[in-house]
Amino acid sequence: MRDLAREILEGQEAWVVGGAVRDELLGRDVVDIDIAVGDPRAAAREYAKRSGGAPFPLSERHGAWRVALDEDRTVDFTPLRSSIEDDLATRDFTINAIAVPLAGGEPADPYGGREDLDGRIIRAVASNVFADDPLRLLRAVRLEDELGFRLDPETEQLVREHAELVTRPAGERTYAELVRLSEAGYRRAGELGLLAPLGGSTAGLDRAELVDSPRFRLVAIFGESLAGLPVPNQVLRYSRALLRAKPPADGSARAIYRFRRTTEPWALDALVFAGASEHAAAVREARENEPAAPLLRGDELGLPPGPEIGRVLDRVEEERAAGTIETREEALELVKRELAGGNAT
Repeated sequence: MRDLAREILEGQEAWVVGGAVRDELLGRDVVDIDIAVGDPRAAAREYAKRSGGAPFPLSERHGAWRVALDEDRTVDFTPLRSSIEDDLATRDFTINAIAVPLAGGEPADPYGGREDLDGRIIRAVASNVFADDPLRLLRAVRLEDELGFRLDPETEQLVREHAELVTRPAGERTYAELVRLSEAGYRRAGELGLLAPLGGSTAGLDRAELVDSPRFRLVAIFGESLAGLPVPNQVLRYSRALLRAKPPADGSARAIYRFRRTTEPWALDALVFAGASEHAAAVREARENEPAAPLLRGDELGLPPGPEIGRVLDRVEEERAAGTIETREEALELVKRELAGGNAT
């Protein structure tokens, strides 16, 4: 990615800045590159043309552009201010305020970012970094979490003082930071006062057992408040399944069927959320023995379209799961009794 940028921007002042420099110095994989250059728009368009990537404006206000490449790689082009030092003065943390000339040469590190990398410290470049962009509050915690670093005392105090600003960034940006936090990251965010303004609480993490997945942690932390964030529809469906989950009455085939009916395909996660993991083996067994096809289809019942068809078919499948019926003929007989107002069990 960098070689092509050098070729395109040959003869221009351009610097690799931010996370790409940090991650390279830490020996981490670099999949995103941020290049400060005089004309980001022109650079992005030419880079996209030569790489086959897709260019689009990343920030109308700041004039930044992004080129999206395959394998989730990106190259960002941001405006170079009057000098690289002026550019770095607007960065969030010292470890992100190191710049390397794209053409090669000595790095610019006016805030001691390399020293903080060695010390594993997250330090704000200036006291106004969180007021300028409150998303940095969550980013500070996320960087601590991902890198195994620690906020320096002054920066931690700044986070606490500005915690109420955490609701200001666009929801999409907030979600993108939250979904990357581990359990420890959420506990740290809660300790710093960043979860309560967003409607979250670490109390949901105090379950005897947790599922190690970003979406489970989101539901455990935010509960019903999660619907207030612009989360993907799949995550919303997942959260609804977990939040409405009630432990199976017992380990019977009927009780497991009823639980699965409202929670699949996330029944195992829902068991953990509901504190009923002792039924996990029964759920797995029910999945393994799931019939390949239903005993009856809706068009075989002779009923007008409506919820009654779903109710009757569900009753058939529940009785099948419970072992009270096995054949199509038995299913049809059950349907007759249901429609006649019977109370078959």
